[in-house]
Amino acid sequence: MTNNSFQVISTTEAPGAIGPYSQAIRIGGLLFTSGQLGIDAATGTMPATVEEQAECSLRNVKSILEAAGTDMSHIIKTTVFLQDMNDFQKVNDIYAKFFTQPYPARSAVQVARLPKDGLVEIEVIATIE
Repeated sequence: MTNNSFQVISTTEAPGAIGPYSQAIRIGGLLFTSGQLGIDAATGTMPATVEEQAECSLRNVKSILEAAGTDMSHIIKTTVFLQDMNDFQKVNDIYAKFFTQPYPARSAVQVARLPKDGLVEIEVIATIE
């Protein structure tokens, strides 16, 4: 797909797409990331615990934002997909380490299954100034 009104963002500091999609798309002053699984970008493996996966997911988001020229403080909306809503507090504790006031708007939903049988996946919308 070619469109001069948006820019594809890609970095090797986050896991590559595992399908026909982009890590992120910039359009105007907004950046939309694809969902980031908790895959360790350095090793290509997915840790066992939901806490470790949440940490990896957010580090991947951070790397994509940096590749686009922005940072975590510019996130305006997140969506957290959980394999089990009982893990919400564990993920929330990790999430809190990556954000400060004012916190982005957020949705958290339980899904039947995530790619690669992940426990958590996080996508964001951020501004680019």
